[in-house]
Amino acid sequence: MTLALLCAVPQIAQAQAENAVQKFSFAPTSPPSQANEIPLRTGPQAPDVPAENWFLMNGELNVRNVSAATLTPFLPSPDKATGTAVIVAPGGGFLGLAMETEGFAVARWLADHGIAAFVLKYRLVPTPADFGVYTTELRAAFSGKPTGVRPPQDTPAYARDDGLAALALVRSRAKEWRIDPARVGMMGFSAGAFTTIVTTLSAKPGERPAFIAPIYGRLTTREVPADAPPMYAVLAADDHFFASQGFGLIDGWLQAKRPVEFHLYQNGGHGFGLGRPDTTSNGWIEGFKNWLTVNKLLGQR
Repeated sequence: MTLALLCAVPQIAQAQAENAVQKFSFAPTSPPSQANEIPLRTGPQAPDVPAENWFLMNGELNVRNVSAATLTPFLPSPDKATGTAVIVAPGGGFLGLAMETEGFAVARWLADHGIAAFVLKYRLVPTPADFGVYTTELRAAFSGKPTGVRPPQDTPAYARDDGLAALALVRSRAKEWRIDPARVGMMGFSAGAFTTIVTTLSAKPGERPAFIAPIYGRLTTREVPADAPPMYAVLAADDHFFASQGFGLIDGWLQAKRPVEFHLYQNGGHGFGLGRPDTTSNGWIEGFKNWLTVNKLLGQR
């Protein structure tokens, strides 16, 4: 579950907002062991950001106040490796990152299917250092009440820079990780989808991801370059945040005559990660893998 709910409170009914408050539980927790976490050199740590803080939201691992970006590799076993790689950007409204459901779990699935995965912990908007204040402010936002904890309208420049740095790092170490540097793509969830799209459109020609997969992100119109990479986009029709905002990004890819596949699932809501049981969103990632294969983006084992 991501924190992008905060973006949608003005658009959803008050009753829905009140129900959302009841659905969310928070608890502090210790950082996970990440011995293979790699720092990204994207500038000095901002002095006004409180210490990085890990917590559980509905029992799932999240992190906030990220001021120093990192990349965590999940490499497939050599007998499964396809040479394809995906940088995975979790969501969280730029106020936190859903590291387990939209990061580590996705990366494990990809690695199990022969695709090298790299979870991007990108820099975030500062939130209150006190965990109690933070959760109180979030609950106020969920209820549509005044609060100082709100996400930005679009991807902050520093999150974009972290995406670009992640692409450069993975390509620079492609030989070590047995990756084809021409098959390094990017996948993002919710705010991570924003980051994926902005990173892609900001990259220099020849340095864009080989393919992208924005998962339940905003699909509004942007200018699409002639060399835009193939795109696999996923959204649920009952996503309260983005389903009603149009699909101009898809139209832009089509008008630029670039490969695009778009799945508008009947249900699944927002924040369904690898798929929500008993909804049509289940199985989307198998479709993504098939799409890679058909587009010859997945190497032979």
